[in-house]
Amino acid sequence: MFEQNKEKIGTLEKVSYGLGDLGNGMMFQLAQLYLLKFYTDILGISAYWGGMIFLVTKIFDAITDTLVGTYVDSRKVGPKGKFRPFILYGTGFLAASTVLAFFAPDLNEGAKVVFAFATYNLMSLAYTVVNIPYGSLSSAMTVDSGERTSLAVFRNLGGTAASLIAGIVVLPLVNLFNSPKLGYPVAIAILSLFGVAFHLVCYRNTKERFISTKERVKGDGLRSVKSLLTNKEFLVLAVYTVLSVGAMFLKMGMQLYYFQYVLGNEGLVGVVSTLNILALLPSVFLATPLVKKIGKKNLSVFGMLFFGIFEIVNYLFAGDNVTFFLVVNACSYMFLSFANTVSFAFVGDLIDYTQWKDGLRSEGIIYSGYSFVRKISQAVAGFVPGIALTVIGYVANQQQTADTISGLQGTYFLIPAVASFIGIVIFFFGYTLTDEKHAKVTEELRERNEL
Repeated sequence: MFEQNKEKIGTLEKVSYGLGDLGNGMMFQLAQLYLLKFYTDILGISAYWGGMIFLVTKIFDAITDTLVGTYVDSRKVGPKGKFRPFILYGTGFLAASTVLAFFAPDLNEGAKVVFAFATYNLMSLAYTVVNIPYGSLSSAMTVDSGERTSLAVFRNLGGTAASLIAGIVVLPLVNLFNSPKLGYPVAIAILSLFGVAFHLVCYRNTKERFISTKERVKGDGLRSVKSLLTNKEFLVLAVYTVLSVGAMFLKMGMQLYYFQYVLGNEGLVGVVSTLNILALLPSVFLATPLVKKIGKKNLSVFGMLFFGIFEIVNYLFAGDNVTFFLVVNACSYMFLSFANTVSFAFVGDLIDYTQWKDGLRSEGIIYSGYSFVRKISQAVAGFVPGIALTVIGYVANQQQTADTISGLQGTYFLIPAVASFIGIVIFFFGYTLTDEKHAKVTEELRERNEL
């Protein structure tokens, strides 16, 4: 049933796996951080259309994610593995499409919207081709819950490091050029080249130890999709992810507006990115032992609870006090990091659970489903600011009114806090695949000689 290699996962392999998400972040993550503001201030389309592009693109993703996931599951194991070849051969396509998304051609507004929509879809497709196999890879590296948490820690560290680098490097690079229309694609191209290098390191140094050799039969793909869509644990996790991860992405999409117009310093993005990487360190060292003590579910809930509390504190008391904002924001991100760190470990548990429940091990379909949910989170996080900026009367590159400033604060702090609280209630009462239950699942799979 399975090709197994019980070799222990070493630090080099875990770091290399984390570098894979650093590679993702140096390309696709840049879009989440800079693309909406690029659309409104450089390309010259309205905030409404910028938000709509993020939202409508996800309809296209619903198709591509499912197709890529199905293909990954149906693919026979080759000499380079089942998942790793997609990272090797897809990274160049992702880099090129990311750079193209930051071009600003001289067109009328309608044509600009079409161009932005087409290039963002192309980049999203390229990301799907790389990211779904990358995310599925961890379930093939280990079936141990603690080791999966450790891999998730390194993945989160890589993703956060990408945000740090992007926050510190992109705007200074753009400002080296007389025109941001030239500066943005050059800056993005430089970071994308580093992203390709990190992907190659990930490919080279990771190993697939648990790969199903069971022959796929006609109809398995549709059965896997049906199994996923009727899996209560997945559906609860999906709603929780849209709310919790969406809160994080919403803040990323709004932060440049908040820094520039409320705190008066767009350059704070570098300071905040640096503090965020420092705030991540407690989760790097404590997430695995805390998971062993209280479980992934409880750690995620506590993390989101205190994230929401600190967001409200900043909304009520920060005002334009930069120091107060930075301190409280770092505390908020520290707790968010715990929740975000364990989020990917849930997916590996769901893969084992679905195999135990329905007899199908479908890494590609399940991770593509989770990837699509995270993309929905990104879409909501791009759409809500676009609508909010329109509603509160935002005017690009102008002094904002008091009402607009108040609206920016509410969008940046209150909406993420409320979303996190709603997600906590749904997840705490609805998700029952605890670490204890997963241990029983894997034990029974071994007894059935399926793991």
